[in-house]
Amino acid sequence: MALLSVLILAACLPVTPSEPLVSGAPGAVLYSDDFSDNTSGWDRVLNDGGIMDYDSGGYRILVRGAKMNFWSTPPGNFGDVRIEADVTRLNGPLENRAGLICRYQNGNYYFFVISSDGYYAIGKFTSGQAILIGQEMMVASDVIHSDGVNHLRADCIGETLTFYVNEMQVASTQDTDLASGGVGVLAGSFEEPGVDVLFQNFVVLQP
Repeated sequence: MALLSVLILAACLPVTPSEPLVSGAPGAVLYSDDFSDNTSGWDRVLNDGGIMDYDSGGYRILVRGAKMNFWSTPPGNFGDVRIEADVTRLNGPLENRAGLICRYQNGNYYFFVISSDGYYAIGKFTSGQAILIGQEMMVASDVIHSDGVNHLRADCIGETLTFYVNEMQVASTQDTDLASGGVGVLAGSFEEPGVDVLFQNFVVLQP
């Protein structure tokens, strides 16, 4: 895997820029979801492009098309956050992408993604374009599991963006474009369709 291809976006709940920031004491849980309640606010989508829905004690994203992203954010507007979730590849190609997003506003956001063939990236989507931050292409790491669960953590603190996979820091970079917004999950495909992943144990903490 080399470059992160241009993303084709699916659906997402809007975040109003004027919505008050959710905050708390350091270490406080600002939001958590075990996906046991299918009315907790995540997108429920079924169309020709794929599926996003509560499933099997998690939140499933199936991407039927090639070069396509599906993503969703629950309610809430956040500043500095530590986001964690577990993601499991259910089916489809190893060359996929799945991960976390922070500071979503008006279609712009930061993303932290892995692929099941062992690559990771931090990047941002702004003005309809995806670019990587601090790296020119997705980077290989042997801490990423091709099968089973990968535990993801994304810290968005000030201008510093830090990515952890399975409790190991894999990348840290800086960017000043986005200061606050929604949080969520993302999954997408490269050349081969059929990416199918399950997110579980989503939690947002105050750093």
